Amino acid sequence: MDDMEEIPKKVPRLGLRHLQAGLLFYGLAANTVLQLNVSVAVVAMTNGTTSNNSDPPHYNWSEEKKSYILSSYYWGCALAQFPAGYLCKRFGSKAVLFWGTLGSSLLSALTTYGVYAAGWKAYCAIRLLQGLCQVTWPCIHQHLANWCPTAERTRLGAFAYTGFDCGNVLAMYGAGMIASSSLGWPGISYSAAGLGLIWCGLWLLLGANKASEARFIGEAEKAYIVGDIQRSERKEPKKMEIPWKGIFTSVPVYALLCARCADSWGLTTMQTELPTYLSGVLKLDMKSNAVFSALPFLLMWVMCYVYLIIADVLLRKKWMSLTTLRKTYTSIALWAPATIMLSLVFVGEEQKTLVLVLVTLSVGVSSAATIGSELNTIDLSPNHAGILAGLMSSFTNLMALLTPLVVGVLVTDPGQRSQWQVVFSLAAGVLFAGNVIFLIWGTAVTQPWNESKESRRELEPEEKPFQHTKLEIAADNSDGNVVGLKLNCTSP
Repeated sequence: MDDMEEIPKKVPRLGLRHLQAGLLFYGLAANTVLQLNVSVAVVAMTNGTTSNNSDPPHYNWSEEKKSYILSSYYWGCALAQFPAGYLCKRFGSKAVLFWGTLGSSLLSALTTYGVYAAGWKAYCAIRLLQGLCQVTWPCIHQHLANWCPTAERTRLGAFAYTGFDCGNVLAMYGAGMIASSSLGWPGISYSAAGLGLIWCGLWLLLGANKASEARFIGEAEKAYIVGDIQRSERKEPKKMEIPWKGIFTSVPVYALLCARCADSWGLTTMQTELPTYLSGVLKLDMKSNAVFSALPFLLMWVMCYVYLIIADVLLRKKWMSLTTLRKTYTSIALWAPATIMLSLVFVGEEQKTLVLVLVTLSVGVSSAATIGSELNTIDLSPNHAGILAGLMSSFTNLMALLTPLVVGVLVTDPGQRSQWQVVFSLAAGVLFAGNVIFLIWGTAVTQPWNESKESRRELEPEEKPFQHTKLEIAADNSDGNVVGLKLNCTSP
């Protein structure tokens, strides 16, 4: 049945629930800009010279120092994920997401003054604090659960999550254009702060933890959302003990972890290092850098919808099992970029057009990971998907933290193509290995530890009365006029 057919006629087709999804889209895009614009900002701050007193200063930071700046955000982000989930449940997603975004926005506004005062060390400290403010993902999960009826959950959730892809494009393209304008690199942090602060105002005015608390919602829509969520809650199992032993001894969990970490390594390499590569090796100016840094993520955004449509058809027609679908999409997301990155090793900088096409494709095709491995936590354990997602997020943030540091060691001169060949070869190797492990040990089958101990416990044979007892119906004499019943018991 189509989702729209399940919505009562009196409920508006476009209501406050859609506004909440739109606010989540905007909030996720704003937080992604606050997170990722640093990769363009670092290039703008270190490439060029100050021609007069009115121009912002430029810095001669080493690649090692730049790697600390690029990775410092993830130091705080890795620490914030589990506490953020608890705070959302304790205080509600509205308050936690508001204060997190407000804090990150204000820190962004202070970036220029911090760098002027204390250089790259202040920049690292500000980025670390911004990472601690990154509570977006747990809050979005919680808010969608409180606002999305079952019939519209996939549609509204998918729309909200694409704010991440939109933020990628804005971070790369917008930051480059601002840096090349009269605002210079300080304008990058100011504009990101403004984007976040505007969202905070809208969120404070229009956001609400639940439909029952919203000020501008109609009675029909409120009854629809609250009633649907209450019915879902009655279907949910009672509070279950978290099966830590089952999780940490599960081979499919470790296979998924390898795939997620590999994907994080490859994507972070492009998110944080692509502007530096385009500037150093291809000698692109800031405006061109902005366009070609954003283009791969624009393709990634578009491909999300393409992959979703294809996956829906494959599952609906039953042309693939869920496990086969997950492995196929994960292979596309990991092996296709790995192949392209290996190709980059053999393509010279004089073939600029081919390099730009390969770079764009390597990022664009990787969005298959959303359907391939990101959703696999729900397959393995619907009851504990949140715990698995938090576990995966902690390790993927660790990969995002390490990637710039490793690149900072490998690349001492951004203009040296040979050093980038090592970076791309390493990323390709990680992507290849991660997918091999997932293909061998990954699965979409729900694991036994997903259920409670009571559900898993099977009765022993002696606790199953009549297990070996058979009822026989037969004629009692030769003429068949009398029917007899006999119990045949094969065990005492």
